[in-house]
Amino acid sequence: MKKKWEDKKDSFKVIDVRKLTGNFLPNLLDKAQDIELDQGICVIQSFEPIPLYSAMADIGFEHITEKISNSEYRVYFCKIKEKEAAFANTGDMPLKPTAILNFKKIDNTLADIVVNFWKLTWGKEEPAIDQKTKLLLSLANGVGARRFRQATRELVKAYSIGATVAELDELFSMFVWNGGVGTFASEIGPSSLFGAYQLIKTLENKGKTREDIVNELMEKFGEKNPEVNVLPK
Repeated sequence: MKKKWEDKKDSFKVIDVRKLTGNFLPNLLDKAQDIELDQGICVIQSFEPIPLYSAMADIGFEHITEKISNSEYRVYFCKIKEKEAAFANTGDMPLKPTAILNFKKIDNTLADIVVNFWKLTWGKEEPAIDQKTKLLLSLANGVGARRFRQATRELVKAYSIGATVAELDELFSMFVWNGGVGTFASEIGPSSLFGAYQLIKTLENKGKTREDIVNELMEKFGEKNPEVNVLPK
């Protein structure tokens, strides 16, 4: 079905992100939020930027995607309503999967395969497993594989969408049970993951709101933290 604004999409300002190597999302969302209603932008990427769709939808944008070639996708975003981002600089979810950008440095087709695999895993419209449970499972898998960077990111996301301290307490108790006291003491305890978990507990005990806690998590355990960031500096 043709969208009401489709006839004017060619007049949208073009933003080509194909050669950008860093996390361009915060800057892009800042520009998008300044756009007037019924106006838009065209983002050019070398693979289909699927995770960007939900971030832009969170601030009121619809999109149309055109595949120009195997190395060029043009996505037209039009603002259809005024909305505030759920999370500053990231839209619908903190710590978006920016690591996908690393794959396009190898091969554009590989990046396209990875982003569609991400969609299959995380972007189903009617998933059998709810998003919070998926994040907690992915967190636990990261710990089991000693990928504490991944686990920290999943913890922040899970907490942002409603994971409770009681749930996290039980999960961390399971890490002691499954990995052993020594592993917990030497590997998990000193990690960014355990630091984020303890920050959540400390701030909740002080009566901080979930929104305030997520903001502090993003400040201390967000992309600026070298133990959490997934893009090369």
